[in-house]
Amino acid sequence: MPSLGQFLSQAFNGFAFGTLLALISSGLTIIFGTLGLVNFAHGAMFMVGAFTAFVVLSQWHSFIAALFLGAAVLLVLAVGLERGVIRFYYNRPPEDQLLVTFGLSVMLVEAVRALFGSLSQRVPIPQWGEGIVNFGLFYYPLYRVEIIGIAGALLLGLYSVLYHTSLGLVVRAGIEDPTMVGLLGIPVRRMFLIVFAVGAMAAGVAGVIYAPLAAVIPDMGTPFLVEAFVVVVIGGLGSFGGAVVGGLIVGELLSLTSLFDPAYSQAAIYAVMTLILVVRPRGLFGAEGRA
Repeated sequence: MPSLGQFLSQAFNGFAFGTLLALISSGLTIIFGTLGLVNFAHGAMFMVGAFTAFVVLSQWHSFIAALFLGAAVLLVLAVGLERGVIRFYYNRPPEDQLLVTFGLSVMLVEAVRALFGSLSQRVPIPQWGEGIVNFGLFYYPLYRVEIIGIAGALLLGLYSVLYHTSLGLVVRAGIEDPTMVGLLGIPVRRMFLIVFAVGAMAAGVAGVIYAPLAAVIPDMGTPFLVEAFVVVVIGGLGSFGGAVVGGLIVGELLSLTSLFDPAYSQAAIYAVMTLILVVRPRGLFGAEGRA
């Protein structure tokens, strides 16, 4: 049996990972909620953010620059993809949307592989993130503690945009009734572009934050995409609050289950997802019509 210190350390680890998952999933859920688009390229966008961090931190050692450049790279990428491809698929069947976003994901992964190769790359931890924190019963890496603050601040900023600005009002109205938004004279296509860009930037910034924690490889986005979909399903499609709560639930499940038997960590999140879908098909915070 694990000691109390090990249990608390893993619980804290799950909270840190959960906030990161919440940031990734928030972008995924607002894209689906507003655009009705299941974006299979979201994991690849996360990966592009991580490789941006690799380039910036390896050359200039500036985490702030990595965050801003990661967001900027994903903004440019998202605008190009939305204007060039995605906007033609909003009214197409869901299977067409899945195929085109999956194809874009493969293209992004292979483009990064062509530039950087298939070998894993290491991203240095910022100097202010080095060291450990003594919590009394356990020690914990300082950078992981800071991840909670960074991701939490970004989630708070995204929440403020969604719930305290006119843009956020339009986005939330689009989630509830996109047809009515169009009838009111709001430029829906422009709103779709903004939403897609914001969602992609959330994934890219999450990739920047995660990069110093593990090896950066072209295929790293796939497991995060799967876990982000689980988060969105648990929290409720189109719900920002659901993405946050779902991210924390999945993060804790993965971390605490791994403490006892890592082989069952993935099974645990699918079991909980299945249970929630049986009891509440639209997720914990999902609205009617998005189930």
